[in-house]
Amino acid sequence: MALSPKELTDRPAPRDERLTDVLAEVLDSMRLTTLVYGRLELHAPWGIQFPELSGAHIVVVARGSARLEAEGVEGALALSAGDLALLPHGGGHTLRDAEGSPVHVLGKGSCERGHDGPGVFRLGGEGARTVLVVGSFRLGAASRTPLFEGLPRVIHITADHSEASPSLPALVQLLITESASSSPGATVVMSRLADILLVQALRTHIAAGSCQERGLCALGDPQIRKALSLIHERHAEPWTVESLATSVALSRSSFAARFSELVGEPPLEYLARWRMTKAAQMLRESGRPLLEVAEAIGYQSEASFNRAFKRWGGVAPGAYRREHRRAAPTQ
Repeated sequence: MALSPKELTDRPAPRDERLTDVLAEVLDSMRLTTLVYGRLELHAPWGIQFPELSGAHIVVVARGSARLEAEGVEGALALSAGDLALLPHGGGHTLRDAEGSPVHVLGKGSCERGHDGPGVFRLGGEGARTVLVVGSFRLGAASRTPLFEGLPRVIHITADHSEASPSLPALVQLLITESASSSPGATVVMSRLADILLVQALRTHIAAGSCQERGLCALGDPQIRKALSLIHERHAEPWTVESLATSVALSRSSFAARFSELVGEPPLEYLARWRMTKAAQMLRESGRPLLEVAEAIGYQSEASFNRAFKRWGGVAPGAYRREHRRAAPTQ
């Protein structure tokens, strides 16, 4: 099911209003589909190697503990009951109870089929019990937004994280409860909850003082957050560095330097990429004429739009639409 962050996020406090708007826009443009694998009931010694998939992965520890070993991360991350781990860049990863425990390699779809009923996977020996709920978010056809490129390989939200929403423990517990339920619609509820947990994990990471990397962490800076909000909400306007700087009460040079440092690219480059991201979304999800798409993102001619889109995506807009419309959701 497609993620609808505008419907799924909690109503934010006034100071977070723009942050949530940008985050919702970014996630909506990426068109995530939630694929909840299910519940893993494990007894030590145990180990599970997950296949290398694109998108994002989520791990919730319902009971016990686990070691998470992820590609591109040095060492193992210790997870405890109530913890949530988000792997925003996807990739292969391994979970096990202890260093050196034997690993069972999962094929694609193994958890959906289950070894002990739909969505349930049992593995291990006779030792201590661990219960996990794991899932994946598949990216749609949209290119990954530059705001996500700087995120760490793993985002770890502990059960007692100081910046987490007060509702997060309840959401985690509800997901855990539904994972053990045989009631009709349990998988739908799990998918919706996983969507919300994804947004909450990103919010918590942005709010945390440890959020230092470029990209999404720029939303923690009030003036750069406002500039990003203006770009996202009014991307068809003929913005300049000076007009954006004026809108957020910064000098041109100070704004350009801060934006580039926090976002990872200059303001007008980010604007150009966001315009192409929105154009690609319109091409996938609507039958609007190319000139209308071009005008909606700030181009005055179809020819100039075609050239810009081809530089961005490698193909002309018409070819992109033909390639991706078959997989686009019905509007």
